[in-house]
Amino acid sequence: MKAKYSVVVPCYNEEETVNAFYDAVIPVMESLKEPYEIIFVNDGSRDRTEQLLKELAQKDKNVKVINFSRNFGQQPAILAGFKEAEGDAVIDIDVDLQDPVEAIPEMIKKWKEGFDVVHGKRLVRKGETFFKKKTSTMYTNFFEKITGLKIPKNCGDFKLFDRKVIDVLTNMNERDRFLRGMTEWVGFKQTYVEFERKERVAGQTKYNLKKLVKLATNGIVSNSSYPLSFSMKFGILGGVLSVCTFITFIVLACLKIYLPLVSWLFPTIVLCFSINWVLGGLSNIYTARIYSEVQDRPKYIIREKINFDNDDNKQ
Repeated sequence: MKAKYSVVVPCYNEEETVNAFYDAVIPVMESLKEPYEIIFVNDGSRDRTEQLLKELAQKDKNVKVINFSRNFGQQPAILAGFKEAEGDAVIDIDVDLQDPVEAIPEMIKKWKEGFDVVHGKRLVRKGETFFKKKTSTMYTNFFEKITGLKIPKNCGDFKLFDRKVIDVLTNMNERDRFLRGMTEWVGFKQTYVEFERKERVAGQTKYNLKKLVKLATNGIVSNSSYPLSFSMKFGILGGVLSVCTFITFIVLACLKIYLPLVSWLFPTIVLCFSINWVLGGLSNIYTARIYSEVQDRPKYIIREKINFDNDDNKQ
């Protein structure tokens, strides 16, 4: 029987949480009294995650497993789950139970009222540092300013999508994806469900600073050409600073305050080099992105699928 609801769960080294998540989500999905599937996407885990997922799939045919050939990242894992999902409504949720599975029925209720995207909105964010909360807010505000896309505040990737939204998102071809920005870009009728975010049931977050910076960069570069305007802005700033410096030195000379020749050269040289370095770095970011897109490599590679009727790998 075709599933009406699909729950997509990306996993990376989550041996301490997968069973707890399964035990928590099954009663919630069973209470809906409608067909469902839970798609775990194992993103190249190196612990016992794959083994535990296979055990769950063996005892429960509603559990489906996608094993990647290596670690490709959370966003490709979500994409793989979306492409394989058959439900009319698809829910994306992390396996660590910080986002409560108990909110899923409320999301489905909003979907049945006619909303195409239902965001999970966090009222309280337990287990997160002040630094992470503050930088997240700053980034969201900055992203909104330079892209014109208004990401709902305090919303992550815990969302419900209607089938037509899933079809649009999976047909968007960019390699480096930022689901939150893409969700706003496609539009459709959207709302949110509020909840209190809990601490992880076990283990540590797999999103370290490096991965967070990469995700943030993907969000900006994929959705805005704003950094390209830095060239003109730095050029104008450099010109103004140079003129002001020369005017200052001329005034000092008129006041018979003479400075060594090196005083005239040093700030100008440093300023010129700084501008070149910054602009060169920005150009390299976009050049690297173009190179990545032109390569047209698959966004992920599926090594194995379990409990899927169609065994063809989709990428």
